[in-house]
Amino acid sequence: MQIEMLYSKIHRATVTDANLNYVGSITIDEELLEASKMRVGQKVEILNINNGERFSTYIILGERGKRDICLNGAAARKVHKGDKIIIVAYASFDAKELDEYKPTVVLVDEDNNITDVIESI
Repeated sequence: MQIEMLYSKIHRATVTDANLNYVGSITIDEELLEASKMRVGQKVEILNINNGERFSTYIILGERGKRDICLNGAAARKVHKGDKIIIVAYASFDAKELDEYKPTVVLVDEDNNITDVIESI
């Protein structure tokens, strides 16, 4: 049996831009992707703390060190620059894998600088 679990999240990231005139996705800084173990093209759920919106999209690579969190295309209508969001990725695990299961949680500050990386919920 497969169980869908939290794989990784970037907690309380600040939206740096919302670009309506772009093919849909979320642009995430390369360093944040590496810390979170997320991948380009991966499906993620976006949870907007400011307005309660929840929606899915996929990741595109942002420039390393710029700390960009940009929602593109239709998703840009669901956020405003400055909103706080949680970016969540899930994965399926079997029962044996769950014995050693540890999700990755990346905590960031107001400028999307990494403050901590935790391997637990």
